Amino acid sequence: MTDPISLLAQWIDDAGGSEAVEAIAMCLATADEHGRPSARIVLLRGLDVRGLRFFTSYESRKGRELAENPQAAAVLYWPQLHRQVRVEGDVVPLPENESDEYFSERPRGHRIAAWASEQSRVLESYAVLEDRFAHFDARFEGEDVPRPHSWGGYLLTPSRIEFWQGRPNRMHERIEYTRVGNGWQTARLQP
Repeated sequence: MTDPISLLAQWIDDAGGSEAVEAIAMCLATADEHGRPSARIVLLRGLDVRGLRFFTSYESRKGRELAENPQAAAVLYWPQLHRQVRVEGDVVPLPENESDEYFSERPRGHRIAAWASEQSRVLESYAVLEDRFAHFDARFEGEDVPRPHSWGGYLLTPSRIEFWQGRPNRMHERIEYTRVGNGWQTARLQP
């Protein structure tokens, strides 16, 4: 297949589809301005020719790191299929209308939590977080919960995508796609 985005979509479908958390959980690695890396699991919430979309607080650790160093790597891993995909590329915030659209589709409690949580900040006690949730739940009672300006989406535009298929005797199949202009160059890698 010459289009790695279509192949990634197929592998996600093979793993259970975009509604299955196990199929769209990805390890996202970012680095701060000094190159110190950090990684965490996020959910892949969109995939198209532009790249991979995920959402979070802009003020979270990953949001701060992406502001300092707008590049990331992600890994999706499906052990039951003996498959993984590695993605590397530049990251930009999504346009506000795309963040608004996704936010409006989230369950009300998730939207309230986006207001209540100062993601990645030190928390005095869980009771403080529960109080903040109750405060915003009451504040938006009977009305639509708007997206906070501190929360939104990101687009990871791949410059490199590697597909790894496990094989017996550690003779794994690896195919790397590297972006060249508007197309992709492929290479087979040794296991």
